[in-house]
Amino acid sequence: MNKDLASRFRGFLPIVIDVETGGVNPAKDGLLEIAAISISMDEQGLIHPDQIYHYHVIPFEGANLDPAALAFNKIDPFHPFRFAVPEMQALKELFSATSKECKQKNCSRAVIVGHNAWFDQQFINAAVDRCKLSHNPYHRFTSLDTATLSALAYGQTVLSRALELAKIPFNIDEAHSALYDAKHTAELFCAIVNRWQALGGWPLALPTE
Repeated sequence: MNKDLASRFRGFLPIVIDVETGGVNPAKDGLLEIAAISISMDEQGLIHPDQIYHYHVIPFEGANLDPAALAFNKIDPFHPFRFAVPEMQALKELFSATSKECKQKNCSRAVIVGHNAWFDQQFINAAVDRCKLSHNPYHRFTSLDTATLSALAYGQTVLSRALELAKIPFNIDEAHSALYDAKHTAELFCAIVNRWQALGGWPLALPTE
């Protein structure tokens, strides 16, 4: 039923993305980790987390690495057991997989879903510009923000508090790993969208004359 996923989000394929970085400036601070989780739709029109993509990233040459940021996310950018790949490789592999999923699910392009999605989107866009990639399957400025959706659905914008109200288990000690946070953001996004459908908000009823 994935062809109906396209009609649900205006032809877009939602893909939850979480990044870990060496700071908050996408132009100067290193991109260190990318996790992405695509979304699928079942026969009942409910959405679920689908494919997982995960990359540890070697910071680009000259990247700033703020010690405070590294202490926060507990990443040693040059640890040999990270098995990190260059920024270019991570993006190309993610974009190739994303394009294939868009085609399989009849979507025109992907849209980033994130908790405070503007942050992750800015770092992805900056990496695309650095690598001079001509093909980017993700919308450059539209995104779906679970912080905003959580404010509507639960009256909370903090990820851990929204997850608690959505009854999704969350271990704060494992937070700030891109993969862990992406998985939970994907669960939260699906819970909110599916709840909206259960309340009668989708599919929209067209006005009758």
